[in-house]
Amino acid sequence: MESHPLVKNNGLAPLHVRATRTRISALGWDAIAVPNHPYHFPLRLGPENPTVKVLLDETQLQAGVVRMASEVSAHYGNDPLTIVGVLTGSVVLLADLIRQLEMPLRVGVLQASSYRGATTRGAITINSDLLLDVKDRDVLLVDDIFDTGHTLAEVIPLLKKMGAKSVKAAVLLRKQGRQEVEIEPEFIGFDIPDEFVVGYGLDYQDQYRNLRYLASLEPTDLIDDTIGEDA
Repeated sequence: MESHPLVKNNGLAPLHVRATRTRISALGWDAIAVPNHPYHFPLRLGPENPTVKVLLDETQLQAGVVRMASEVSAHYGNDPLTIVGVLTGSVVLLADLIRQLEMPLRVGVLQASSYRGATTRGAITINSDLLLDVKDRDVLLVDDIFDTGHTLAEVIPLLKKMGAKSVKAAVLLRKQGRQEVEIEPEFIGFDIPDEFVVGYGLDYQDQYRNLRYLASLEPTDLIDDTIGEDA
């Protein structure tokens, strides 16, 4: 299997883990059993490709969050900050990130969804019912992954329209070669290859968000032919 180096921040090639196959009788699915990980997660794996590829382990992810929090702190100092997490993929990052910050914080969320099918992007819908008042506030928008960029391109103008004094974005992942917009997030945890990833809050069909590491799925393991992740 070809290795895709991570070109930002950790200097390491992704770890490739050969998975063993286990039958989960209650579900009737094959499962991946990742060495040194205490859980088995059901995944429809093709019989010729029973592999999960770990891109970032738990230690690497935490180191990336700590570094990104340091960059956020250096930028905002002790100024009050309103952090807005994009549901649902950012919840793990959001929880870990705010615990590394010491300035006065307000935390809110909004929901932005763009999937039409399992992996195919449709029109973006935004639900801001749970959002705090951002008028005259410095806002940091936190999202899991910067893929095509359409989510940030839609949400940032919305926050500005709601009166935010400033809006900057922090993302855990930036996927290489997928961007379709001119904006860029100001704070980035890792650059990753153009692969469909799960874990650490990211899902496939509402599963695998609770993986403690970041792993990629092979195209043959996905239902849709058109692969996209976030907008």
